[in-house]
Amino acid sequence: MSETTRQGVASGAAPPVAEEPAVSAEALEKAEQFIEEEEGATSRLAGGLAAFTSAVAIAMSLFHLYTAYAIVPAQELRPIHVGFVLFLTYLLFPVARRFRHRVMWWDWLAAAASVAAIAYMIHGGDDLMDRNTLPEPTDIAFGVVFILLILEGVRRTSGLILAGVVVAFLAYALFGNYLPEPWTHRGYGVGRLVGHLYMTLEGVFGVAIDVSSSLIILFTIYGAFLQFSGAGKFFIDFSFSAMGGKSTGAGRTVVLASFLLGGPSGSGVATTVTLGSVAYPMLAKAGYGKNAAGGLLAAGGLGAIISPPVLGAAAFLIAEFLKISYLDVIVMATIPTCLYYLALSVMVELDARRFGMHEVTFRAVESLWSLTRKYWFHFLSLVAIVVFMLLGFSPILSVFWATVASFATSFLARDCALIPYELFTRRGSFKEHVLRSPLAKALEAGSIGMLNVGVTCAAAGIIVGVVTLTGLGLKFSSIVIDYAGGNLLLTALYTSLIVWIVGLAVPVTASYIICAVIAAPALIKLGVPDFAAHMFIFYYAVLSEVSPPTALSPFAAAAITGGDPYKTTLQAWKYTMPAFLVPFMFVLDPSGQGLLLMGSIKNLAGASWGSIALVTLTAAIGIGALAAGLQGWLIGRAGLPERLALACAGLALVYPSAASDAVGLALIGVVLVVQWLRRRPQPRGAGG
Repeated sequence: MSETTRQGVASGAAPPVAEEPAVSAEALEKAEQFIEEEEGATSRLAGGLAAFTSAVAIAMSLFHLYTAYAIVPAQELRPIHVGFVLFLTYLLFPVARRFRHRVMWWDWLAAAASVAAIAYMIHGGDDLMDRNTLPEPTDIAFGVVFILLILEGVRRTSGLILAGVVVAFLAYALFGNYLPEPWTHRGYGVGRLVGHLYMTLEGVFGVAIDVSSSLIILFTIYGAFLQFSGAGKFFIDFSFSAMGGKSTGAGRTVVLASFLLGGPSGSGVATTVTLGSVAYPMLAKAGYGKNAAGGLLAAGGLGAIISPPVLGAAAFLIAEFLKISYLDVIVMATIPTCLYYLALSVMVELDARRFGMHEVTFRAVESLWSLTRKYWFHFLSLVAIVVFMLLGFSPILSVFWATVASFATSFLARDCALIPYELFTRRGSFKEHVLRSPLAKALEAGSIGMLNVGVTCAAAGIIVGVVTLTGLGLKFSSIVIDYAGGNLLLTALYTSLIVWIVGLAVPVTASYIICAVIAAPALIKLGVPDFAAHMFIFYYAVLSEVSPPTALSPFAAAAITGGDPYKTTLQAWKYTMPAFLVPFMFVLDPSGQGLLLMGSIKNLAGASWGSIALVTLTAAIGIGALAAGLQGWLIGRAGLPERLALACAGLALVYPSAASDAVGLALIGVVLVVQWLRRRPQPRGAGG
């Protein structure tokens, strides 16, 4: 989120003393441009306009915090949420860069039209929804304007590509009767299409906006509370203090800090920039080259999207699509997340041995004990949501009370308080201490930070509405299965390629939604449990963060390190590749579903813990072997035949079967014996 990211960079931990090269202001500004590419380039308004938009954003956050505790009907909550999102989007996201930092008359017109379209729908109530199959001319007019407003909103926040994808789906709904088999359908008129998308809870106001209005915004507010109470700064400082003093300390610091920052940041690019701004000088001093350092930072940032308890916005959609608890999604993500960070850790350890990394001491950071004693309460943010859900609270109430808890605990340290202590000593005015307090900034950032996601969910609602209206999902799954000849492995490969290609063009949330409705049915039809199919798609949608041409995390990291963007992307691929073979394990064989802990807490009671432990162990060994093959180092430098053997061993161990596991272990054994027999002091090169 742009505002919380800026706060994190500005207040981030000081880098170790006398480390060069320092990150320049120009590099940070360039990196922020990549954040804006992902989240949209918001205007920075001043004066009365700034106060007005801040007030609307604060009101939006307070409204959604209220709805978390009160009962607001879906037919009111979802439209009001979209109304807030579109209104603020048109005031804060300019039509073009040359109009930044001011609001033009057409922005006010579009913002007013957004409110009018929502007011018309809410005022129409049940009568409006009942006539969705035969809408009146006024209904159609408002609906067409509303859809056009969403298209322009998504163009402003996410770019032309996603807007073009939505237009393509609308064209398919309108003109599908002109297409050949198997793509053809009866074709729908404008009235029927508008009725389905605007006048029901199946289109724009469907699953995606349901999740955006009830979960995503609350988690965004929660992340903003953590950021403005200093949790992000503490986690970086804690990682620096905990991991210093060894040759692997620099890499380990990035791995630990990226995991801890996932909650406060909630964005892969934001985590990369926040961490990179303070960690790159340390990586450079340790011996990392510009491209390798950028790749590690981008890989660490990617972990923020897949790390419990917050994960990415798409994870909330998984729970809604599958009609399961969000706690079940957290459970499913636990082992894959551990394997992801295991892969990063193994790569870091091999980096230190392959490149002869130097020890780095962090003199500018407090001791681990001092930090923990003063700011221990920030660790509650990592467990609060899960604890509340285990106590029986719904996900919505859990994040609500976790937000309340983060507000309350912020007063345990004077420099973390979300309302300045001076308010309670009656020094200064209410306006000075509350309206300009970190609390107000957190409430404002919580709403503004999710505008791009909110508009994306509205646009995705159009796509989902078209898919359900035309039956495209079933057609597409049949086509994929036919091309794969009914083979599950080929179907999984084709599905991963489809998700990856879609992810090149659109954000993670949109990529997941599109592929969940058009690609997941193919896997499910071949016997893959729905939870495994959706988690498979989720993980490959996340790959868009490190995949060119929209590899925003590596590009942002390259801006900070001064490296080559495409070489940095290749380095990020190297760091992330071992873990992203794991999703194949839980779709190719029933035993692989143990990595997802059988899909829910309920299923754990009858689970075979021995099989779960075995598949986790083989996955871990396979990841280690693949990492060693990619790095060219096991217990010593590996030649090309050994690297190929290690890569094959990793692939064999990732495939969940006894025969492939035996082959993988045998290959690793052969490489170990060969390296042990010729073991001698190895020459060390320079990182890069």
